[in-house]
Amino acid sequence: MAKMYHTQMEAARLGVVTPELEAVAQKEKRTVEELLALMAAGKVVIPANPGHRGLDPNGIGSMLTTKINVNLGVSRDVADYDAEMDKVMDAVNLGTHAIMDLSSHGNTQPFRRKLCTECPAMIGTVPVYDAVIHYQRDLGTLTARDFIDVVRLHAEDGVDFVTLHCGITRNTIAQIKGNARKMNIVSRGGSLVFAWMSMTGEENPFYEYYDEILDICREHDVTVSLGDACRPGCLADASDICQIDELVRLGELTRRAWAKDVQVMVEGPGHVPLNQVAANMQIQQTLCLGAPFYVLGPLVTDIAPGYDHITAAIGGAAAAMNGAAFLCYVTPAEHLALPNREDVRQGIIASRIAAHAADIAKGVPGARDQDDRMGDARRALDWEAQFAEALDPETARAIRDSRAPEDDHSEACSMCGKFCAVRSMNKALSGEIIDIL
Repeated sequence: MAKMYHTQMEAARLGVVTPELEAVAQKEKRTVEELLALMAAGKVVIPANPGHRGLDPNGIGSMLTTKINVNLGVSRDVADYDAEMDKVMDAVNLGTHAIMDLSSHGNTQPFRRKLCTECPAMIGTVPVYDAVIHYQRDLGTLTARDFIDVVRLHAEDGVDFVTLHCGITRNTIAQIKGNARKMNIVSRGGSLVFAWMSMTGEENPFYEYYDEILDICREHDVTVSLGDACRPGCLADASDICQIDELVRLGELTRRAWAKDVQVMVEGPGHVPLNQVAANMQIQQTLCLGAPFYVLGPLVTDIAPGYDHITAAIGGAAAAMNGAAFLCYVTPAEHLALPNREDVRQGIIASRIAAHAADIAKGVPGARDQDDRMGDARRALDWEAQFAEALDPETARAIRDSRAPEDDHSEACSMCGKFCAVRSMNKALSGEIIDIL
């Protein structure tokens, strides 16, 4: 029997329950009817290119559990694809939901295809990064057709979502020149599109030929992630006219994608003061009609290089609590270097903490169950149960074992020993003598 639909959104609008939607409904403890309505309205997406074999599908939407993305990929200075694949599998084992391949050196296609064959997480790319590498020509010599053909290539390779910087236009050039931004454009893709427009005098091809790109995405059920070229790169630029003007345009582009049954996410900031995070989420939900919001952090201070996984987790928790659906992790290497395996691990753990905290705050069904089990395990001083519920059991066990108390190891830890409040309360409530000395 021929498939009745091209995209997950079209299937939802036809009332067809796809295997991917059924799998997501089970994970999220939602009915298929609830998910069908949310997907038909564009408020939930399931990025699932049929060419991605072995995909473990996940839904992205503010009313679902908050999802985590990990950026990986080689650069000219660190170009070991085997090491990147090790990071990919580390990320999957640590519970990440998506991998974005941001490789900017060498022959990128074999690695991209390997990801779409072997990695169960959703795979995303930024085609504009790959254009110069794919054609081995300088940016200014590329044509609009070259950019569109790379989008098609990535779709054919099996990627589930693509970041496209469609919202930046020639009008943005005048805005950037006239509005004295402290950091100008910090989006790598946005800066490439800006530079191409400046050199060629032409309009942004991702904006000018948007309908053709949507046709490619519809054919392969590739979710469009509308990139925020003008996201703020420092607190001083947060919520300025460049950022908001682009967001208005992204809302218009969201409507155009939905008209073709193409799934859409909208990307967001960036560096944002903590007191502006909630407002940014609310503005996006209004302008983009509830399309899932995908945020980088946001980072709530500019002065913590080496610790930006923490600044991003603070902002990410606030963002997700107020409507963001998808958090792009940030590692301790942000602003400094390509992340190594330990940086990746630290970034994922920080993002997962932020996502989980937000899910509890917004009342996602079942979000607090693990915390309640941890409370029971701590009251019983059941260390094995505590490790089982820990987000990172290996680290928790290693810390305890490295600093175990000399006596009473089965009950207390080396912080309090026999002064342990939990131990004292358990004994007092059961009528036992509380021995300290």
